[in-house]
Amino acid sequence: MSFIKNNIKIALVFALLAGTQTASAQIGWPATTEQTKPWARWWWEGSAVNKKDLTWNMESYHNAGLGGLEVTPIYGVKGHEDEFIQYLSPQWVDMLKYTLTEAKRLNMGIDLANATGWPFGGPWVSNEDASKELFWKNYDVKGGEKLSEPVVFVQQPLVRADGQAPKITDLVEPISSNKNLQLMALDQVRFEKRIPLTVLMGYDDKGQVLNLTDKVDAAGKLNWTAPAGEWKLYALFQGWHGKMVERAAPGGEGYVIDHFSKPALNHYLARFDQAFKGQDLSGIRAYFNDSYEVDDARGQSNFTPLFFDEFIKRRGYDLRDHLPALLGNDNKENNSRILCDYRQTISDLLLDDFTKPWHDWAKTRGALIRNQSHGSPSNILDLYAAIDIPETEGDDVLRFKFATSAAHVMGKPLASSESATWLNDHFLSSLGDVKQAIDKYFVGGVNHIFYHGISYSPQNAQWPGWLFYAAVHFNQTNPFWNDFSTLNQYITNCQSFLQQGKPNNDILVYYPLFDSFSEPGDRGLLKHYDAMKPDFKGTGFESSAEEMLKKGYTFDFISDKQIMDLQTSGSHLLTGGLNYKTILLPDNKYIPLETFNKMVDLAKTGATIVVYKNLPSGVPGYSGLQEREKAFKTLLAGLNFTAENNGVKIAKVGKGRFLIADDIAPLLDAAGINREQMTDKGLQFVRRTYENGNSYFITNSGGNQVNGWVDLSVSAASVVVFDPMTKNYGLAKSRKQADGKTGVYLQLSPGQSCILQTLPVKTQIAAYLYYQVAGNKVPVNGTWTLSFTEGGPTLPQPIKTAALKSWTDLGGDDLKAFSGTGSYNIIFKKPVQNAAVWKLDLGKVNESAEVYLNGRKLATLIGPQYVVTIPSAQLRTVNQLQVRVANLMVNRIIDMDKKHMPYRIFYNTNFQSHSPGSKGPDGLFTTINWEPKPSGLIGPVTLEPVKPLFVR
Repeated sequence: MSFIKNNIKIALVFALLAGTQTASAQIGWPATTEQTKPWARWWWEGSAVNKKDLTWNMESYHNAGLGGLEVTPIYGVKGHEDEFIQYLSPQWVDMLKYTLTEAKRLNMGIDLANATGWPFGGPWVSNEDASKELFWKNYDVKGGEKLSEPVVFVQQPLVRADGQAPKITDLVEPISSNKNLQLMALDQVRFEKRIPLTVLMGYDDKGQVLNLTDKVDAAGKLNWTAPAGEWKLYALFQGWHGKMVERAAPGGEGYVIDHFSKPALNHYLARFDQAFKGQDLSGIRAYFNDSYEVDDARGQSNFTPLFFDEFIKRRGYDLRDHLPALLGNDNKENNSRILCDYRQTISDLLLDDFTKPWHDWAKTRGALIRNQSHGSPSNILDLYAAIDIPETEGDDVLRFKFATSAAHVMGKPLASSESATWLNDHFLSSLGDVKQAIDKYFVGGVNHIFYHGISYSPQNAQWPGWLFYAAVHFNQTNPFWNDFSTLNQYITNCQSFLQQGKPNNDILVYYPLFDSFSEPGDRGLLKHYDAMKPDFKGTGFESSAEEMLKKGYTFDFISDKQIMDLQTSGSHLLTGGLNYKTILLPDNKYIPLETFNKMVDLAKTGATIVVYKNLPSGVPGYSGLQEREKAFKTLLAGLNFTAENNGVKIAKVGKGRFLIADDIAPLLDAAGINREQMTDKGLQFVRRTYENGNSYFITNSGGNQVNGWVDLSVSAASVVVFDPMTKNYGLAKSRKQADGKTGVYLQLSPGQSCILQTLPVKTQIAAYLYYQVAGNKVPVNGTWTLSFTEGGPTLPQPIKTAALKSWTDLGGDDLKAFSGTGSYNIIFKKPVQNAAVWKLDLGKVNESAEVYLNGRKLATLIGPQYVVTIPSAQLRTVNQLQVRVANLMVNRIIDMDKKHMPYRIFYNTNFQSHSPGSKGPDGLFTTINWEPKPSGLIGPVTLEPVKPLFVR
């Protein structure tokens, strides 16, 4: 019965998610839900949580505008050891249940990491289930002789730690039995021991292959006399990679699992089944897995006990017959093809024996899974495709597209992001900085933001509270906390559109993974796929994607497996409920026969396949190579190209065609693909479609003001423009272009963004207000009174000044050390010039500002522009302007460092330095050499008269 209930719950969750895709366009802001709000990773340091502070924290997050939290236990805080709760203990589960209850009361969502820190692992992971590494030795034996040395391999000792590294001789097995695991923060441990022989193969100079494994006795002696000829013996040994859970919470310290073994995963998850048995945890929306990061260590996890059997099943031949090629000692082509097959098998195992079974496990518990597939030695598009919510991270739009493409191609409504992990060094990032980073995620297709992150911190914790080792610090102690809700409301407004409708991209770009699989790497047998670089640097895949992004073409990446599920409707390609116009082959060398055959079939039924520079020249891998190559050449021979205009060649295939050219623009033009020309003006965008129109999220990522007409690639009778920062909206000024498409007038300052909604019919709503300058700026001069209302270490005395500058330059050490809020007040007269509207420009602000006029709040401004529009009627003859400015945490931290006051009170990583000049003698972060950062209202503050640009 519980299984049926869980599956009904999952069906309802997906129905709700799918409903967001089919919602028709509406005039006005879409409804706000917990899902449209930003969420945050919630670090439970030491799992030292209590119910009183759980409630206080969650209420403060809710009031700040967060919609949900992902619980991730992490390393502890020194001095609070008595409060540590062992991971998955009954007390820990009780705290989780209380959290779920409070989340329900506050209408917040909860996800749960399926581990402490990352990757999956813990003290219950046995040596049999821990990650494995392959080691090898070669031996030469002449005919008639015996091998004199034993076939043994002794694994060398290794200890790597993020904390205080012990000597290997001070550690015992199992790891969980050692004391001070939090203090040591072990990252990788290998004990000196003889590791088991996996296989011993012999190869002679005539091509004969012998399996000699059963001729090696327990002492490693090979009882075998070599037949005539020259023999090379290859011995493979299965060792322990030794990777430990990074940043583990108390009770979570231990080995990382073997990700290529289904039994290892099942044993790992059984510990959760045991801990959760009989408990109502139905409030968990999704389980989470962080990026792979197993090989962020010495060596590689590159083997599993059943690998050779799995290889035979998946590739059709025995890899043991080809160990010289696997290890790079055969001819170049054989080396390449055998290595490719090995990597493909590892990729398959990570998908079939880890990702899919984990998904099935969560489904039986009535939950989704959220996964960061990047970093894996695998086809990350297929890994992302196998989960419910693909998650990305970083600062590169093309990197984001791996996760968001899989979401789009597979019809998944949400793509999430680990956001603002390292925008700058500790304590240096503003809300405006975060806003710019979030906009880039939106451009990359993300529509479900997760901050990285917020640390649970007791209400009475000494400032700056409990912090995580990475920045940005989204904590209640940060001076920007009072303004945090403004950023969260902005994200909510954007995501209310971005979670509606469907993605509207034109091009599917083939992911040429087999090119990379077939090339040797510099880190061992495996490569780890994260973004374009380093494995696709300098390739046609990289250059074509970069050019299309720059020129405003819309595209998603697609894998071989996903291509096999494509359907056609006329010339359109159908997948995940979406319509694409073409597939692009990005000058790749290899393509599986099945994939290319599918492309030819798609063309026969009407599709257009575009080829950048060169067609693939062959198929990857080793098995059945001659037959596959012959069939591939036959397919190529059926493509008869003739020259067209602009260097484009065309080959007609059935109802469709192949196009090939050396340049992207004429190639896509010939395929009938329109671009969004707004990128020429420094604008970036993401486009979605509805039943009766389109929406665009647009951000001005350039350095220049955009004030003019912007051409869209779609046709519309009306366009509505929405300002997600102010929540104002209105009918945009638009016009029909000569090509039948629509142009819209936009006014966007650098760093500013908007949302457009196009409609097929005329609509009658109030016009969006555009302004033009109507006179000279008027300075707001006089005496400013600066008082300090909140912050520390102490509240400085009020200051009167006629010259605006950083408050660190207005007094003594108390001002230099102050982090908090300063309130600027001034009395000014209304300018004599007549104007319908005035733009109040605060000039330079460090860092966020609440603006009040005559006691009425006008706005909270987080940057990069600090401008607010004031109707003339709101100005009195004599006015009071109040600007409450919050600076950053950094100046108080500098003061603490210079006074050697402790705040880095955490086990494990404590803190990492992330910029030049911030590393102390211990190699960790310090601000002791920093000068106070500019703070407050810098100005100049002006009023600029403006008038409507268009009068209707």
